Amino acid sequence: MVKNNIEVDVKVKCIENGMTQVKLAEEIDTTKAYVNRVIKKSDGVINRTFVQMMEALGYDIELTYVKRGE
Repeated sequence: MVKNNIEVDVKVKCIENGMTQVKLAEEIDTTKAYVNRVIKKSDGVINRTFVQMMEALGYDIELTYVKRGE
């Protein structure tokens, strides 16, 4: 099981960085609709097979975000 709420995480990181989803989409050369679709899909960010493998091994998945140095 993925412990993170990816949708909330992305929205919080956008707020922390003063960036809208529209601007985020522009930064990665895609559309806001696509960014929104990816973060709303329960299996859109983390590969379902990877999650199943980790669960079979007795693990949950928890993502940690580390700000890159400038």
